[in-house]
Amino acid sequence: MCHNLGTGGVDAGPTSIGHRWQLGSRRAPTVYNAVFNVAQFWDGRAPDPKVQAAGPAQSSVEMNATPDRVLSTLNSMTDYVVMFSKAFPNDAAPVTFENFAKAIEAFEATLTTPAAPFDQYLHGDGYALTDQQKAGLKLFIEKGCSSCHNGINVGGRDYFPFGTIERPAESLLPREDKGRFSVTKDLGGEYVFRSAPLRNVALRPPYFHCGQVWSLKQAVGVMSEVQLGAKLSDEEADEIVAFLNSLTGQLPKIDYPILPTRTIATPKPSLDK
Repeated sequence: MCHNLGTGGVDAGPTSIGHRWQLGSRRAPTVYNAVFNVAQFWDGRAPDPKVQAAGPAQSSVEMNATPDRVLSTLNSMTDYVVMFSKAFPNDAAPVTFENFAKAIEAFEATLTTPAAPFDQYLHGDGYALTDQQKAGLKLFIEKGCSSCHNGINVGGRDYFPFGTIERPAESLLPREDKGRFSVTKDLGGEYVFRSAPLRNVALRPPYFHCGQVWSLKQAVGVMSEVQLGAKLSDEEADEIVAFLNSLTGQLPKIDYPILPTRTIATPKPSLDK
């Protein structure tokens, strides 16, 4: 529900809905191309997708499960036991919580989106970008956007303060969410977040860790002012947005699986526990 592969690898709201209809505290990051990020989550508290996959299952705000409950559920369905045995043939007991997380990590590694127009342009196709997109790319570099949004994922490779030049509105930067500080306990990490990867960014409004900006053009304007101290003209903002649209790649075809059938031994779902 939090990472809908049909809507850019995220859900449709500012924050996701979890156990007992609780709202998460941040915008769900996309799972597309997540394997290329320096770390997972906005604050980078998980070093890789395997560690990340184990977190939401145990979070009381998200799935509110425990490793034991996950294993009881998997072991109650013969088809899952067979699949784990095939996937981890050298393990005496293949259905483990660690293997559960490894399996999700292995799937997420397939969620890459190559062949965006920008990729084709980098590979020598001068016609892959429109003139407006080329102008936007030039601005993206000259204005300084690429200093934070770079690398294979056009971002997601390092951490930066949100509000380098001026502090964003409190609706965009809630004071109680101190970003990397919650991980490092270092005052230098206050309001520092992993830069957003920009591949497929046009597919996944709303924007920022708070999920409060629904227009990509508005997001570009906010970033220009609070991060770079630059006021873009309407034409410049349109050109950068055009370039960002060129980062939409080819989404993998995902066949929705028929899940193993629950049995009498399968733990029952609960909204109360």
